[in-house]
Amino acid sequence: MRILTGMQSSGIPHIGNYFGMMRQTIELQDYPDNECFYFIADLHAFTTQRNPEEFRAHQERCVIDWLALGIDPKKSLFYRQSDIRAHTELTWLLLCQANMGLLQRAHSYKDKLARKIEANAGLFTYPVLMAADILLYDAEVIPVGKDQKQHVEMARDIAQKFNHQFGEVFTLPKPRILKDVQTIPGLDGQKMSKSYGNTIDIFEDETVLRKKVMSIQTASVPLGEPLDPSGCTVFAFHKLFGNPNLKKLEQQYKNGEIGYGDSKKQLFELIWEYFREARERREKLLLNKKCVQEILEQGAQKANTIAEKKLSEVRKKMGLDGKHLA
Repeated sequence: MRILTGMQSSGIPHIGNYFGMMRQTIELQDYPDNECFYFIADLHAFTTQRNPEEFRAHQERCVIDWLALGIDPKKSLFYRQSDIRAHTELTWLLLCQANMGLLQRAHSYKDKLARKIEANAGLFTYPVLMAADILLYDAEVIPVGKDQKQHVEMARDIAQKFNHQFGEVFTLPKPRILKDVQTIPGLDGQKMSKSYGNTIDIFEDETVLRKKVMSIQTASVPLGEPLDPSGCTVFAFHKLFGNPNLKKLEQQYKNGEIGYGDSKKQLFELIWEYFREARERREKLLLNKKCVQEILEQGAQKANTIAEKKLSEVRKKMGLDGKHLA
């Protein structure tokens, strides 16, 4: 089974990214029947990114963070989107097949409009670039968070329309979403998102992480009064991080034996320990950037070979030469 997914480099990866998509992605590498394609979706970042220095810093950090969290280039094909020119050419060819109404229905586009975030053409056509990312590699399964499900379905719609018009070319992808972590709450209880400024970054400095955890919004309940675990963002994080004492904590909540402050302190310790090994790997990668560059070069070469073969097939179906003359 061919599996593909990407991570935008528009900011620092947070625990919503990790539990929504990254963790399952890392686990999928370990099944011998899986062929995994993982990439840094840096071209997508230009829908909001304006500063070149910040872009490069985020791009590099995203690469290193993914590797630190467990992406294994010996088991998976790992590359940057911007290193494969076929992504942008296929995007244009697919744009000419995509219906305007389909793009106007995209939740991400409508959400940003509602929040008065600049809606440039790149933002509007974002789902088509994502479709190209997927269809170039005949990906069958796309691990995503719930917020990206619609985009995978749009890629499938575009592929079906193209296949109907020009003959069978593209594999029809399906989203893979883990039900128990479909939406990860942020510090304010809303969906965790960089756009909302409510994230907890994976490799947060210890002092900053502690401060953020202690700032998670909770109900105003006097100390000693029973707490409702079902409506508590802090408790939801305990569950997410697999607190081994979850049942005991739940009973303490219901009996009024613990306050939100103590629950948050325990949560900080849980999160800090959870990513300890990843932090150690990350420190080693930061000291060996030559190795990181070699991984990217090898991944780009392999990905480019596959992508160009698919692009050639698409070009010929549409009446173009299979290869560029220059």
